[in-house]
Amino acid sequence: MKYSLRFKFFAVVSGLILFNILLTWLLNNLLLEKYYFYIKQKTLNKDYKYIDSVYKGDPEEITSFLEELQHNQGIRIVIQDTSYNTKYDSGPRGVDSKSKPGSRAVAGNRNTSNSLLRQKAESISPGETVIENRRDNWLNSNFIILFSRLNNGDFISMSTPVAAIEESVNITNDFFLFTGFITIAVGSILVVLIARKFTNPILELNEIAQKMSTMDFSRRYTVKTSDEIGQLGNSINSLSEQLQSSILELKDANEKLRQDIERERKIDEMRKEFVSNVSHELKTPIALIQGYAEGLKLNVNKDEENKNFYCEIIIDEALKMNKLVKQLLELAQLEAGRLQLEKSDFDIVQLIEKVLNKNDMIFKEKDIHVYFEGREEILVRADYDRIEQVLVNYISNAVNYVDMERNIRVRVEKYDQKARVYVYNSGSHIPSECLGEIWTSFYKVDKARTRAYGGTGLGLSIVRAVQEAHHNCCGVENVEGGVEFWFDVDLA
Repeated sequence: MKYSLRFKFFAVVSGLILFNILLTWLLNNLLLEKYYFYIKQKTLNKDYKYIDSVYKGDPEEITSFLEELQHNQGIRIVIQDTSYNTKYDSGPRGVDSKSKPGSRAVAGNRNTSNSLLRQKAESISPGETVIENRRDNWLNSNFIILFSRLNNGDFISMSTPVAAIEESVNITNDFFLFTGFITIAVGSILVVLIARKFTNPILELNEIAQKMSTMDFSRRYTVKTSDEIGQLGNSINSLSEQLQSSILELKDANEKLRQDIERERKIDEMRKEFVSNVSHELKTPIALIQGYAEGLKLNVNKDEENKNFYCEIIIDEALKMNKLVKQLLELAQLEAGRLQLEKSDFDIVQLIEKVLNKNDMIFKEKDIHVYFEGREEILVRADYDRIEQVLVNYISNAVNYVDMERNIRVRVEKYDQKARVYVYNSGSHIPSECLGEIWTSFYKVDKARTRAYGGTGLGLSIVRAVQEAHHNCCGVENVEGGVEFWFDVDLA
């Protein structure tokens, strides 16, 4: 920006002030004096017409008016009859045809006026008016002189000096130049103040607009007036609010779209991983069933004991496949929300004791020490079979991952409107990066160990789906000496 708006405003207004002063001074020099001459001539004509209308031949009758013209307007009047005898002369002696002794200048002026009137009288027609500018060498001054013939035939001359006019014009021009400099100085200060008043809001609005271009909508213009700048400020504020709202909505929409895309990507990856995991889980039992079935067909094992062994393997692998398929169908129904929950009120403590009793033989077989911190009855409201399934999965998971200390501890706590069940097993901690992944279908922290006990990696996924169907939470924490899983149930 080469020149600011404030500078342009200052330059334009100051230029107009200076142009006005110079133009007025120039017009005064060229036209003021002529205009003064025009006004004087017009005044002489007006006064002459009045004298002509009231004069009847005797100057004494209008002496007061003639003297008033002399004193107030500085007009000298000379009236002569047709024989050029002076009937009235508004000189120092009033009505007198003789000069005042001892006044050479006055006498000379009077003689000059009488001589001029005599000269003009010969060429003036009745009703005709002649106005001339003449110089009086006796007084060294210029005069405007009107010559005419009155209605009774007498001659009249009216003269007024122009020295005062010329002096007035010069004084006026000099004073105007002096006041012009003052006007420029004062005007410049006022222009600067006014320019600042007008441009400061514009500069502020420009700053707000620049911030808006960088997506910063925090600034607002404080509207102080109801003029165009105030209206512009309201428009900028409204535009800023609308842009901020639209951009926030657009950002929200973009974030939702990004999340949707990310979710679709994860779903696609999970679908591919799911197909791969299912294929992997089914591949081994199918291969075993196929191999042992072909062995039986070819009668590889001739004794009855080996034949029964082959059949048991085929049955065992078929049961694993059946279990996997059932779990997959069940998980699909839970996640799709098609499985209806049959909620009822029951004692969660009794349910825990029931599950532990069912697994008592396994605990004894593996020499596992189970501790249940039982307490009084705690009534909850949920789907009994699904909560039992959650408990069975947690207990099975604890049995499979318990360490050499072989400790499993179950406890129940109430808080707010929930009952939280904890299942602890002594053993190695789950890596922190895996804590959020173990709830994913087919995810296995230790794949070799999972294959050893025949796990499918769907147990915790079913737990998560059951809890989501109940609108409750579940989780896992690494605690001192082992791992502790938990889930919530609504109190009855």
